Amino acid sequence: MTIYELSIISTTGFPYYNKNIKPIPEGVKIFLRFFDFSKDKSTVHEQLDSNSKFDLTAGLISALYEFACNIDKRIHVLEFKPTKTFKASKKVKEKAKYQGDVLITTQTESFLLHKSVQEKIKLIYNYFINSKIPLDSSEEIQENEQNKIIEILTDSKARSMIKDHQNELKRLANDFLSEMKDYGLRGICITSFDLSPIITFGKKYSLKHINEILRHIGYIPEITPLDWIYRSSFFSEEQIQVCIIKSGVGPTVKEILFEPYFYLLFADPQSIFGEFPGKITTSFNNILD
Repeated sequence: MTIYELSIISTTGFPYYNKNIKPIPEGVKIFLRFFDFSKDKSTVHEQLDSNSKFDLTAGLISALYEFACNIDKRIHVLEFKPTKTFKASKKVKEKAKYQGDVLITTQTESFLLHKSVQEKIKLIYNYFINSKIPLDSSEEIQENEQNKIIEILTDSKARSMIKDHQNELKRLANDFLSEMKDYGLRGICITSFDLSPIITFGKKYSLKHINEILRHIGYIPEITPLDWIYRSSFFSEEQIQVCIIKSGVGPTVKEILFEPYFYLLFADPQSIFGEFPGKITTSFNNILD
């Protein structure tokens, strides 16, 4: 599991809900991701002069500094995205449907696919939070709701499907590892749709090792279903090649959110697989579809 903590607050700072999913590994760079479900306030921001904007920025920096000191986590980079774009009409329409002032944050591994995490959070908001607005006068999240939220965050449905077919997948993966050993293939992994590792095959890399490998991969672009990309990474100061395949199959959560698996191949640098990623995709998909 690579989402470690979930927090739900109001934009005024009311601390509505916090859940620690799993302890954060020591010495690991963690992302704090923000998801905004508040009303559009861009017109208010446009009316601020430069001095007022600087005052707000100074307050933000000071607050974040105090926050980081209090929880013993240094903030190295903050990424800001402008609200104005030439093609903002779709975003404006989407944001207009949010009736309350809700912020949801998650502490996660840095390598997770942000859009996939965002889809999980949107699902949680729509099913469990939207009806409770305003948060400062709302009932608490019930135990059964909390359990369902954790199931979404931890890819419970995707993991259950893998578990149901674990023996068959393991036999197939071991056959592929033997077949491609001379071509440099060292390990295979299946992840959820946000790239959280679920199961690994082969003796060289454990799930803990795969987390370490993924932390050293740079930007991962959108991948078309049934397609794949190659990226370089490191493990124990040894360079390795990672092939990331988007399966095109996976569970659908709440009959709304489709969560396709990723298949990861770990190999020696300069390994050439040709159409092998397509072959393993077809074989795994036949089991998991």
